[in-house]
Amino acid sequence: MTRTQTTVVVLVALVALVMGLTVFKTLNRSGQLNPAELLDAGIVLLPQSRPLPELTLIDVEGQPQAVTALTGRWTLMFFGYTFCPDICPTTLAELRQLNGLLGEEDRQRVQVVMVSVDPNRDTPQQLKQYLGFFDAGYRGLTGPLGDIQALSGRVGIPFIPGDESLPNYTVDHSGNLALLGPDGRQHGFIRAPLKVQKLAEALPALLASQP
Repeated sequence: MTRTQTTVVVLVALVALVMGLTVFKTLNRSGQLNPAELLDAGIVLLPQSRPLPELTLIDVEGQPQAVTALTGRWTLMFFGYTFCPDICPTTLAELRQLNGLLGEEDRQRVQVVMVSVDPNRDTPQQLKQYLGFFDAGYRGLTGPLGDIQALSGRVGIPFIPGDESLPNYTVDHSGNLALLGPDGRQHGFIRAPLKVQKLAEALPALLASQP
C-alpha cells in the first residue's frame, strides 16, 4: 500500500470515528439509553417491569395514598425512618445533591418518596418535619407495618423491623432505591451507595424515556 493510500485509509477511519461519536451523542441527547452508563451509575433495569401491590398508605398530610397511584413522574422510592442514625440522612442528603445537579426539566420528571420502615414512631407529622430538613418536595408514606413489608418485599428491598421493646431501637434496612416509572410500575433499582455525579449524567436519558 502506498503512502497516499495509507493516508486515505487513515482519513476514512477518522471520519468514521467522528461520525460514530456524533451519532452516539445525538442518540443520547434524544433519550436513547446507554446500558453501560446506567450500570456504571448504579441503575439496574428489570427485564420486565412489575406492578406494585394494591396497598393504601398514609402521606405526610395524613391522607390516604394508593401506592399504585404514584404515576406521572419517575419515582425514587427509599425505605427508611426518621430515627435512623446513618443510612437515611446520608441518602436523603445525596438525593438533594443529585436534585441540584439535574436541569429544571429533569427535576420536574422525578420525585423522591420515603416509605417509613418504623411506623411505630414515624407519624405523618414526624415524617413531614424530618423530610423538610432535606427538601420540602420529598414525599413520605407510613402505615401498617404489614403493608409496608408487603410493599418492600414486592420491590425487592426488604428490611428487618426493630424490636420495639427496646429503647432507641434501630431498624435494619437497605440504602437501595426502587425505581418506579410514570406508569406506576417498578422498572428497576438504584444501588447504594449512590454515585451522585454519575447518576446526574445517566438519569436524564432515562427520565426522558417513556416506559
